[in-house]
Amino acid sequence: MVSSKKGISAHQVHRLLGVTYKTAWFMMHRIREAMTPVKAGPLGGHGKVVEADTTYIGGKEKNKHRNKRDGSKIGGMGKQIVHSLVERQGEVRSHHIANISGKTLRPLVVTHVSRKSTLMTDTAGGYMGVGKEYDRHEMVDHGDGEYVRGDAHSNTVESYFATLKRGITGVYHHVSEAHLKRYLAEFDFRYNHRAKLGVSDGERAAKALLGIEGKRLTYRPADESAHS
Repeated sequence: MVSSKKGISAHQVHRLLGVTYKTAWFMMHRIREAMTPVKAGPLGGHGKVVEADTTYIGGKEKNKHRNKRDGSKIGGMGKQIVHSLVERQGEVRSHHIANISGKTLRPLVVTHVSRKSTLMTDTAGGYMGVGKEYDRHEMVDHGDGEYVRGDAHSNTVESYFATLKRGITGVYHHVSEAHLKRYLAEFDFRYNHRAKLGVSDGERAAKALLGIEGKRLTYRPADESAHS
């Protein structure tokens, strides 16, 4: 789980270890819980750049059996929204959010990013107000075909999203709304302890195990949340 960039499926773990799929599934959720940071300081700081962006995870409603489609989904798209903040040459923080609005985005940005930072975003309206609170705020207009303007871009966070989506689509295939936050913690953990930051596979595994301290996830809450 810590050395495979895009993750490993519970089916693969159950085959490798010779345990049931149910046991492998629960064990992996407990490890993801251990990967979830308890306290983390703000990203960025003076002279540092933090990129913010959102993406959508999940398949289209039209691809589901008609008895399972949710007609309330906007545009018929049954996807979940993920918001990520990435410090260039640093760490990432990802959150499962309900909508893309200033009311939702501002608390995440000001809580996790130092106001001394340079904030890089697209032109989503939710960033307009909060950007004024930062040392510098640059936006690129993707709708107008603009992706890079000098040092203004969101390519770092887009690269993170590419890895996240390849893992969700190619390895896990489906992630329930109730459990998405733990999968985000898994992908964030590997990114924040990647080889480019000088962390080896062994060191990464040790850090994941240390994260278990003070946490407890029983099977019943984990199983029930899947059907919430």
